[in-house]
Formats: sequence, C-alpha cells, structure tokens
Amino acid sequence: MDFPADPIMMYKYKAELLLKEYLLADSYVLYAAVLGGILMCKLSYDITYIISSIYFKGYASLTNIRKIEWNNRGMSTVHAIFITIMSVYLVFFSGLFSDKLDGPVTFRSSHLSNFTLGVSVGYFIADLAMIFWFYPSLGGMEYVFHHILSLVCAVYAMISGEGQLYTYMVLISETTTPGINLRWFLDVAGRKNSKAYLVNGIAMFVTWLVARIILFIYLFYHILMNYDQVKQMNSFACLLISVAPSILFVMNVMWFSKILRGLRKTLAKRHVE
Repeated sequence: MDFPADPIMMYKYKAELLLKEYLLADSYVLYAAVLGGILMCKLSYDITYIISSIYFKGYASLTNIRKIEWNNRGMSTVHAIFITIMSVYLVFFSGLFSDKLDGPVTFRSSHLSNFTLGVSVGYFIADLAMIFWFYPSLGGMEYVFHHILSLVCAVYAMISGEGQLYTYMVLISETTTPGINLRWFLDVAGRKNSKAYLVNGIAMFVTWLVARIILFIYLFYHILMNYDQVKQMNSFACLLISVAPSILFVMNVMWFSKILRGLRKTLAKRHVE
C-alpha cells in the first residue's frame, strides 16, 4: 500500500483510516451507542434532580425513595421522547422500510437504526438495574418482565439487523411514557384535582389507544401480509416476532382497561362537582 509522502497528508490519511476501521466499525458503534444510552440515563437523572430541587418546592419534602422514583421518571421521559422521534422517523419517513425498495423488509437496517437501538439497549439496561436495585419500589414483576422482553428484542434486532421494522413499531409505544410520568408527577405534587390532571388523562387515553392498541393491530396485520418475508428470518427472530408483540399487546390491553376505568372515575367525579 502506498502512503502519502507529505507529512500533513500522512496524518490526514491515518486519521481517516482510524475513523473508518475503528470508530465507524459496526461493533464499536454499537458499544458506543449502548454506553451513550447509559450515560444519557445518568445525565437526565441528574438534570431532573437539579431542576426539581430548584423549581419544585415540594421536592425537598419527598422521601428518598420518592425522589429516586421522581428522577427515574424524568430519565425514562427523556428516553421516551428520543426513541419516539427516532422510531417514527425510521418507520415512516426515512425510506428504510419503503415498499419501493427491493429485498425483504425484515432484513433492512442502517447505521442510524442500529445506533438508535443501541441507545435504547443502554436505557433498558440502566432502568432494569435500578428496578432490581430498589425492587419493588420502582415497579413489580410486570415491569421486570416488560423490560427484559424489550431488552432481548432490541439487542437481537441491533446485532442481527433482522426484524427492525417491527422492533421500531413496538418502540413507538414509548410515546405514552411522558404522559404516564406527568400523571404521576401531578399526583405526587397534589394536583390530582387540577384541570391539567384531567387533560392528561384524556391525552393518555388517546395516545395509548393509537400507539399501543391500533398500531399493534396494524403490526400484526403487516406481519401476516408479509409472512413470506418473516419466515425467511432466523428461527429465534420468528419466535420473537410471534411472541413478544403478542405478550406486550395483552399487557397493553390490561393497562388500557385500567386507564379507561380511571378516566371514567375522574370524569364522573368532575360531573358531580
């Protein structure tokens, strides 16, 4: 291999080689993405603590475990906003999963889609670690099961590049997380009877219906219509696509029924008042 004679060109060549062979190598990008997701969690947790300490007077009076959950929910909100924006872009606007492209949609991936999954993997690892460490204060076994299932699916899709369309369609359901967390914040802040609490309940109902019920039904329809492409994937991938969305859909329906009952109760109370 011929190297540039000019020292400046030599350094430039070495820098480009380093960038190409190491920093942009798939494995290093994935490691960096996972680490970035964990660091994002730490940063958003600390920022939530700082902002809440300054602008929310009642924060100081919360118990230690309440403060931890408060900060944890701030962390999960940041991830939810990030993954919702990226998932909607990749599924509907990037063209990566367009019907106009050749080849099975089940095998399509990109550096951006892999990196985004890596960030989510980092989040699920960090959040799951906190759930285990403070168990059961941050969530019971249903949260543990949900996170483990989501983590397995995200890791496999990231490493193999298979089934990323369906993984991102499921991750769009994270759009409901900010509303759930806001409702908890309002409750803890003693704003359960406020107009904001009522509006939040209605918004939660709508977003949950769209992102966790209707979108999942479309996901099942898409899998059925493209089953000839789905069955070309690895057996484990086929198992994940068959089982994971089905389990999550059942959990979504169960939680949706609770949201519906809560909204009815709130509306009935408002009507009486």
